[in-house]
Amino acid sequence: MKENSNYIDTLIVGGGQAGVAMSEHLTRADVPHVVLEKGRIAEAWRSVRWDSLVANGPAWHDRFPGLTFTGEGPDSFVKKDRVADYFAEYAEKFQSPIKTGVEVSKVVRNETGRGFVVETSEGTWIAERIVSATGPFQVPVIPAIAPKDDELYQIHSAHYRNPEQLPEGSVLVIGAGSSGVQIADELQRSGKTVYLSVGPHDRPPRSYRQRDFVWWLGVLGLWDATATEPGKEHVTIAVSGAHGGKTIDFRELAQQGLNLVGRTDSFNDGNVYFNNDLAANINAGDDNYLSLLDMADEYIERNKLDLPEEPEARQFLADPECMTNPTTALNLAEAGITTIIWATGFDTDYSWLQVDAFDENNKPAQQRGVSKEQGVYFIGLPWLSRRGSTFIWGVWHDAKYIADQIVIQRQYQQYRIEE
Repeated sequence: MKENSNYIDTLIVGGGQAGVAMSEHLTRADVPHVVLEKGRIAEAWRSVRWDSLVANGPAWHDRFPGLTFTGEGPDSFVKKDRVADYFAEYAEKFQSPIKTGVEVSKVVRNETGRGFVVETSEGTWIAERIVSATGPFQVPVIPAIAPKDDELYQIHSAHYRNPEQLPEGSVLVIGAGSSGVQIADELQRSGKTVYLSVGPHDRPPRSYRQRDFVWWLGVLGLWDATATEPGKEHVTIAVSGAHGGKTIDFRELAQQGLNLVGRTDSFNDGNVYFNNDLAANINAGDDNYLSLLDMADEYIERNKLDLPEEPEARQFLADPECMTNPTTALNLAEAGITTIIWATGFDTDYSWLQVDAFDENNKPAQQRGVSKEQGVYFIGLPWLSRRGSTFIWGVWHDAKYIADQIVIQRQYQQYRIEE
């Protein structure tokens, strides 16, 4: 063991929802462990989210089984800081051994013994096992097509806080998943002229026949789907809990005053060019929406549920001009665009985890979170075991499985042949 190092059976990197869930299950199993978090508990909820963000699922659903959101109605959409406080309360409830303000810089195999050597901002640890609970939202991604123009204010959605931080002028929001739509809507409501670049997306109803879409995905077994549909590995979901929760309707957003354009293709000479695919993307989102309504109706009929019919849910507004006469190019200056917000997702950064746990694309090589590198585990990644793996409740169930695997390995290691 290195001099001045600490020993622990299992070391968890990251104190967000994944790390807290992992710690609970290891605590219940009496596995000695520590959680190292470079910021505060659930730091991403506090500092990598805009001011008005609320959870995308209702309070009865987006939580861990062992604690409800006190002071919140079950059908409310909880504000981001309250979500962060919830995880801190949960960690306190289980006395989770979380050390905040400690950054992990490197993990390597221990050359002189079992386990791993973990270098941190507060010294060295030796750990039998490592759980990466850093999640999927580590490095904001801005595509290479972003214009090199010092006159434009360009930020990723991770760095957006509120309309007041932006300069005067119009805004182009690129990406129409949950983040892009909510930010564009907020900016337009604040009085700004906003262009929203809409790519392929799924568009579930916020609610249908008195049940939230998260309930429908549950009873229909869709949260438990173990693989994405071909071609939909990176398709975003347009859903929101903002303003009390309502179905995102791009035609309604256009009627409200948002300028909708197709997927952003390129920038050149002060111009931005869009694919002529806005109508196709919105119509495909409609198909996704209607398919869920069909499955819900079939489920109600099959199970003889007494839920009121909702024929108006299938009624669409007329296609706005942006769909029938799409804009495929804009001169940024003439449109008054001074800001571009890139709601284009995140990538992961495992530069600190220097072990053989990755595939040829530097993605975790794992099965349900169990890495090909013995003793290394991943939690909180998309589709780790199912569609719900990145959601709060899904992380909790994945963590239970990984904790069980750790317990099994400990039992083997502790086995002794009786003499």
